[in-house]
Amino acid sequence: MVGKTLAALVLALVFLGAGPAAANDQVIRIGVTPVILKDQSGFLDAWRDYLEEQTGHPVEFVRRGTYGEIVDLALRERIHFAWLCGFPYVREDGNLDLLAVPVYQGEPLYQSYIIVGEHNDAADGLAGLEGAVFAFSDPNSNSGWLYPETRLLEQGQTSDEFFSRTFFTYGHRNVVEAVAEGLADAGAVDGYVWETLRQRRPELTDRTRVVEKSPQFGFPPLVATGAADSEMRRSFRAALHAMNNGAEGKSLLEALNLDGFTEGDDAWFDGIRDLSRRISGDDRPSL
Repeated sequence: MVGKTLAALVLALVFLGAGPAAANDQVIRIGVTPVILKDQSGFLDAWRDYLEEQTGHPVEFVRRGTYGEIVDLALRERIHFAWLCGFPYVREDGNLDLLAVPVYQGEPLYQSYIIVGEHNDAADGLAGLEGAVFAFSDPNSNSGWLYPETRLLEQGQTSDEFFSRTFFTYGHRNVVEAVAEGLADAGAVDGYVWETLRQRRPELTDRTRVVEKSPQFGFPPLVATGAADSEMRRSFRAALHAMNNGAEGKSLLEALNLDGFTEGDDAWFDGIRDLSRRISGDDRPSL
């Protein structure tokens, strides 16, 4: 009788002890698109290891080529978190929760840049590019489509009417390369990406010239989907905020050219929200 009682007690302790470990076995799935590096595998592996140590969860980065693909995964709750542009964040109001916002050059803000080839001395802004071949980044990008399209709308035109031809590169770095190589006369790019490339690939950005900068907008945020419970959100947010407190996290931030991550404020995205209201859903390119 005593033996059976002891055995039952041992089994109960085993199951009780297994509870937290089992919960932490749940994989955190984070959706990302290429931002600066064409091959991000090495960086993402290092970031994954850091986040696993900080959160106590296994971590998987789910990589896709476009914001649209990541948004689809987020809305279907196939991922827990996503690093998105502010445009899909405001378009999906109520479906995606703001988790954290990167801090860049001391602020959680960035700009859209309009760039031209290095030998184009005539253009002094978007208005001077009529008839050009123009490269957009992504139809779900604020800096790479929404901002320039809305600027043209202000003067009563669309990109199809204003430019001789347009195309999407599906990557901000790809826009810079297209303009530098002469595949496009001009393009719209995330200013953070262009400035980071100027530090790391000056031979590329030196073949382009910035002719217009947008007002500041909320930096592309990290968002949580309905698949992420409160514990997962807390642990992931805490890991992001802790990155500038240690050598490993600071090294990762340096690779991203970021100062850190901060609590997000939805008001930072009001500028993008205003642009989105002025561009109806039907006006966005169908792909």
